[in-house]
Amino acid sequence: MLHLSLSLLYMRLVNGRDRCEGRVEVWHNGTWGTVCDDDWDMVDANVVCRQLVCGLAVAVGSISEYGQGLGPILLDNVDCKGGETDLGQCGSLGWGIHNCYHYEDEYDFPQLDPLIRLVGGLDCCQGRVEVFYQGSWGTVCDDDWGRRDAGVVCQQIGCGHAVSSTTNAYFGYGTGLILLDNVNCNGYENQLSKCYSLGWGIHNCGHHEDAGVICSGEKLFLSLSVSLCFGRVEVFHSNLWGTVCDDDWELANAQVVCRQLGCGPAIAAKILAFFGYGSGPILLDNVDCTGSERKLEDCFNLGWGQHNCGHHEDAGVICARKTDWDYGNITYLSDVNQIFVF
Repeated sequence: MLHLSLSLLYMRLVNGRDRCEGRVEVWHNGTWGTVCDDDWDMVDANVVCRQLVCGLAVAVGSISEYGQGLGPILLDNVDCKGGETDLGQCGSLGWGIHNCYHYEDEYDFPQLDPLIRLVGGLDCCQGRVEVFYQGSWGTVCDDDWGRRDAGVVCQQIGCGHAVSSTTNAYFGYGTGLILLDNVNCNGYENQLSKCYSLGWGIHNCGHHEDAGVICSGEKLFLSLSVSLCFGRVEVFHSNLWGTVCDDDWELANAQVVCRQLGCGPAIAAKILAFFGYGSGPILLDNVDCTGSERKLEDCFNLGWGQHNCGHHEDAGVICARKTDWDYGNITYLSDVNQIFVF
């Protein structure tokens, strides 16, 4: 059995109720193709769900759920061990080698980890906390709401550390469901949904108790990317977004970016505007990180706005964690604070 070692295996789930349910399809050599169900099990499904940032697999499905795929069958006898971050890291027969038909196409039913946003503040790093669950945005009750809970939110949305945790609908009353109550984080969780709570939709609150946060606003994102975790690096300074020059840009710098964004380890540091030309100011140049810094601006650099670069030198990164995307029909989640929309 061959072992694929692809650092970027693009994937999607097709014909499901949302992006986290459906027929598994992967992208190779300019086309989407399916995965055969030989040896397919929950271990493989969990790798898919983790790669798509969709939580844990609930079940693997059958042909009757989402119909037969079209085009080539690209993978067969996929055999994951469970620790892989990418389906391409699992064993298989190799690209296009199979003894299957489309009636054997495989399906996943992941349990989606909810998205999060801040509403009603002066910028995207402060506001009423809202989470997305089962197709709806809802609020968080302020019972037991504190600085550690707020810190998890700020880290999750890439806004630095928590300055304040607000209560009593400080940023205004929300609408719709109250989705979480009695949230109690330890502080190390990478998502609010990983913290203790009473459970989805269980509460004894009204919207006058909606929780909020004020984050420090150390904002950094990856733009021109259909993933949270790869793209051109842009930083926020003096109320402007700007790019980073690729002079001295290397993997240690990318490691700091990926860690700051909660995107796992860095796979590659990209140069020469690999993800396209940015616009606006070039804010950092000659960045030189040791790899242990908490945020990119802690690394050595020439100073804000000091550079001898053009946008053809914009730096980028590829991190280990990726979300799904639809090649040729790119959808940006414009109401999710982490993603900048072009």
